[in-house]
Amino acid sequence: MSALAPILEGFFTEHLGGRRASPATVASYRDTFRLLLRFAQVRTGTQPSALDLAQLDAPTIGAFLDHLEADRGNGVVTRNLRLTAIHSLFRYAALRCPEHAGLIQRVLAMPNKRRDVHEVSFLTADEVDALLAAPDRANPLGRRDYLLLAFAVHTGLRVSELTAVRCGDVAFGVGAHVRCMGKGRRERCTPITKHLARLLADWIRDRHGEPNDPLFPARAGGPLAPDTVADLLDKHVAVAAKGCASLRGKHVTPHTLRHTCAMNLLHAGVDTSSIALWLGHATSRSTQPYLHADMKLKERALALVAPSVTAGPRYRPSDRLLAFLEQL
Repeated sequence: MSALAPILEGFFTEHLGGRRASPATVASYRDTFRLLLRFAQVRTGTQPSALDLAQLDAPTIGAFLDHLEADRGNGVVTRNLRLTAIHSLFRYAALRCPEHAGLIQRVLAMPNKRRDVHEVSFLTADEVDALLAAPDRANPLGRRDYLLLAFAVHTGLRVSELTAVRCGDVAFGVGAHVRCMGKGRRERCTPITKHLARLLADWIRDRHGEPNDPLFPARAGGPLAPDTVADLLDKHVAVAAKGCASLRGKHVTPHTLRHTCAMNLLHAGVDTSSIALWLGHATSRSTQPYLHADMKLKERALALVAPSVTAGPRYRPSDRLLAFLEQL
């Protein structure tokens, strides 16, 4: 028998700590195991600190994943993220609990749940113009919102990356760019245009921003929360929709602005490998959905390969038996 507590503690302190996992990863894994331990406590009647690894077998893990969807209303993506965290723990336990090798292998063999893949949503040029015209740039908050939206559409940063950008992360002058720490603790630099760089420099100067200050601060001066970014985006989309009919009923999220950046690059002729580097994707495979969403690209491909359609002679069977079969 192997107690779960020391294995779980070692997983966070030795494994994740040794790999210098990002705070977002640690928080996601922490939440997964808090939910799993509470579920196991109800299911087995055992306190979390007294649980044994053998009590987290494949049926229990499967029931927990079903509980996430049925009782908590989580989607397939969240379900699969929780399973990824569980798989990571059990791979760590495999070398430390050989007596549970069979149980561990059965848990590791549990597959992710397949989900429907929808085409990415992005904004057209007219929709972007309408959105950027929505904030009232006559006041500081409106000016901040305008720069935040323009910055998001241009750079394609994730919302967590946007809220983490500091004033000192923006480099001005020749080769203006912004530095950010993305997924997997991968640092990358994204170029920005001279016009956007000038607006950001004026913004930082006018508010006396220090290098460690958030580039887009909240009212209290700290960094914006991701939920706050989503809320202000909803507010400005509602205003923009009054003058742009195509925005009405369109679900626009901060990630939609990231997709918009990718589609703008694709329409400009940038290859998918470069787009993957721009967005901070681990591989160019993550950029393939943008190709599927680009109807203009498909139409150009169709024009290149579509044969001319001509009317041919009508088919007539050459035999009475074939004619009989055709009538069935």
